[in-house]
Amino acid sequence: MQTEHMNRPPRRRNEAAISRRSLFGASVAVCLVLCCFSVTAWAQDAPFFKGDVQGPPQAAGLPKIVQNVGIDQHLGAQVDLSLPVRDEYGNQTTLGAYFGKTPVILVMAYYECPHLCTMVMNGVFSGMKPLSFVPGKDYQIVSVSINPKEGPALALQKKMSYVNGFHETQYASAYHFLTAPESTIETLTKEVGFRYAWDSVHQQYAHASGIMVLTPTGKISRYFYGVEFAPTDLKFGLMDASGGKIGSLADKILLYCCEYDPTTSKYGFVIARALKIGGALMLVIMGIMFYWLHRRVKAAQVARAEANPALQIRNA
Repeated sequence: MQTEHMNRPPRRRNEAAISRRSLFGASVAVCLVLCCFSVTAWAQDAPFFKGDVQGPPQAAGLPKIVQNVGIDQHLGAQVDLSLPVRDEYGNQTTLGAYFGKTPVILVMAYYECPHLCTMVMNGVFSGMKPLSFVPGKDYQIVSVSINPKEGPALALQKKMSYVNGFHETQYASAYHFLTAPESTIETLTKEVGFRYAWDSVHQQYAHASGIMVLTPTGKISRYFYGVEFAPTDLKFGLMDASGGKIGSLADKILLYCCEYDPTTSKYGFVIARALKIGGALMLVIMGIMFYWLHRRVKAAQVARAEANPALQIRNA
């Protein structure tokens, strides 16, 4: 009986050792699977900046007046910041006066536009309203008229209608409604790919609807089409254009899991990048679990040794 009693502790120790080895083996297997997912995610990453240029629309079936109207993407192109413009107060300046520190949302429009331009500008103000970004500090909005006959008085009237209507009077200095000579308009519209035409029948400009996001140095970073702009797209577009200088840590992690698609001018979720982040988090969690289990097993061994002095003598 005494011999059987003395043989029991080693068997329990052997079983505990086998259990620990099994747990370790299972944990290593989980880590290997997570590493495989992570490597696959790295392999599937798409380039951050594609520099795609969208081709002109198909002319077949379109009215003649709009066959040469549209927006061609010139991603990565540099805008000439020395182009002369006039601000809404009639001061002569250059386009570069509105660049240098923050990304810029550029709107090509004209202030007597009966419908589309107003809808686009409303979309910009509405899309930016929910964001935590501060106008002037985090971004600038610059509108340039494509009509060389429009002057500063009309530009100022248009600006005040928006800043008052959207309750942005405290940030009025961040919104710029410019007019320009024909040479500036011609150069700028070609640089950003904004194609328009004068409709002599209806006495108005035919043009597409969309905006551009430019870097602080004047390079075209993103295009967004339409008259309504999702706040998330605008936020990510400005963050990309700023080079990561604006936005919270949570915003930057979420942006990492998304990618800009030039064909849709929207940001989409990239599962590979989400898996990469998830795999890294799981590895951290597994490391914490290993440490905790190791401490727990050591504590159990010490407790058993203290409870049974005979084990201490055998171990010695």
